[in-house]
Amino acid sequence: MDHYLKRLSMTNPMHLLAVGFGSGLAPKAPGTFGSLAALPLVVLLSWWLPLWGYLCFLVIGFGIGVYSCQVASRAMGIHDHGGIVWDEFIGMGITMIAVPISWPSALVGFVLFRLFDITKPWPIRWLDQHVKGGFGIMIDDVLAGIMAWIVQLILFSYL
Repeated sequence: MDHYLKRLSMTNPMHLLAVGFGSGLAPKAPGTFGSLAALPLVVLLSWWLPLWGYLCFLVIGFGIGVYSCQVASRAMGIHDHGGIVWDEFIGMGITMIAVPISWPSALVGFVLFRLFDITKPWPIRWLDQHVKGGFGIMIDDVLAGIMAWIVQLILFSYL
């Protein structure tokens, strides 16, 4: 674990949420591990909640995420550390909005989200570079999720 992550307390609920319940503590590719850890939550929520409830979860999760990512970022003393992965949880949730859950759709959604999150095409890269704080940590993944969602809807509407 790097020295920035050691500044977090896993007994602090905001820190624990920011690191995706520990998935962001992976020594390599924490964003990928965070996205993978988000999938079971996304699947369960999409099965258990009506669409409006799922959307409410995402909106509330975004709001809490802005705060928790800001708290964790301040504690670490670095903006948008790779171990902060709650933004990946919300991004994956957005990617799967109203998408029929199956192994192919989960795999395609995961790959698309990671593709947009890693490559950061415009305007994602601009947001990542210019918007700071907890909102900045969250918003680029929200947009990556929206882009992945649109591509996924297009792909699955033709299959």
